[in-house]
Amino acid sequence: MSTLYLDCISGIAGDMTLAALIDLGADPGYIEKHLKKLPLDPFFMQIKQVVKRGISAKQLCLHVEPQPHHSRHHAHRHAANILAMIEQSELPSRVKERSRSIFSLIAEAEGKIHGISPEKVHFHEVGAMDSIIDIIGTCLALENLGIEQIFASEVPVGSGKVQMAHGLYPIPAPATAELLTGIPLAFLHVNGELTTPTGAGILKALVSEFRPIGGFTIEKIGYGAGEKDFDHPNVLRALLIKDGEEKKEYDRQRETIAVLETQVDDMSGEALGYAMDQLFRAGALDVFYTPVYMKKNRPGTLITVLAPEHLAERCEDALLRETTTLGVRRTRWTRSILRRETDRVETPYGTIAVKRAYRDGTAIRQMPEYEEVARIAREKGVPFQEVYETVIRCVHDKERA
Repeated sequence: MSTLYLDCISGIAGDMTLAALIDLGADPGYIEKHLKKLPLDPFFMQIKQVVKRGISAKQLCLHVEPQPHHSRHHAHRHAANILAMIEQSELPSRVKERSRSIFSLIAEAEGKIHGISPEKVHFHEVGAMDSIIDIIGTCLALENLGIEQIFASEVPVGSGKVQMAHGLYPIPAPATAELLTGIPLAFLHVNGELTTPTGAGILKALVSEFRPIGGFTIEKIGYGAGEKDFDHPNVLRALLIKDGEEKKEYDRQRETIAVLETQVDDMSGEALGYAMDQLFRAGALDVFYTPVYMKKNRPGTLITVLAPEHLAERCEDALLRETTTLGVRRTRWTRSILRRETDRVETPYGTIAVKRAYRDGTAIRQMPEYEEVARIAREKGVPFQEVYETVIRCVHDKERA
């Protein structure tokens, strides 16, 4: 399992994160290829080598071609548009999941600050082309590096004021501060913004644990530079690490998750289906329904939600908002997970992603990616099962070759 440690010595921003991951070894060609499949204005990414106070680092420069119908500064989008774009894309499934989680958290924070629903949030800084590319590009870089788990240090935020779309705001900006709730902050006396809403969203959505540096073996280091210059190196340090607590059974990982439960007896199947969609949007790992009998022998539904611990509160809010329950039970469980990898297999229908689960170094399960199989079945007008079985046969043929 590949583990990443983000050492936020000078805060964190989206462009710094993406640049640090590229310096760590992520392939810019892979990232740009997937980004250019999205309905975005024409652009190209330039990766420069710069020196920040004696530290050599990669810096991301994004060049967007001006479009006649709008200027780049006013290319704002609503949260719902961005989430729909991600959902309808052909991005790898985990990239979609991570990108949705980051944008959803930022939309919730902005919505809370401005007193509107997250779906109606009209992004300014985050909705601009560069930040959309920073977030989705970061998730693509993590996928390219095979990062399964992310730790991070305490986070400095800076001080003073920053000019934003709505006016002159204190640092950290209100949305940034909202996103940083529950995240340990570090003191670094600097007049300027060190942590942006995009950077805070990445931490909030993807980091499983904030802890001091140490207790692990560093395998590789990447540095991503910010645009500003300070009296200290304005860089984010990304460490590829081998956790000292990692078991020798490298094909197996044990993690702690939150299990949320409640039962209802007055919701329609359609309402339960919508609630499930919203729970997955909130970051749930899994959601399932079980028929139960309740008081006075009333038939009901037990709703069970598995969620990462850092997203449990969001999933609990979604349950209370989208179902008729009056309360939610929460417990902490541990689970053992097999190592998983994604490979691409040539088939008569084109190249299709296949997920493999490993135990003791041997692939014991192989599953074609549902979204890709479903898309091909629709496009070709053939049964889903026919495409699925064809992919499995191609997988076995590849193994025998």
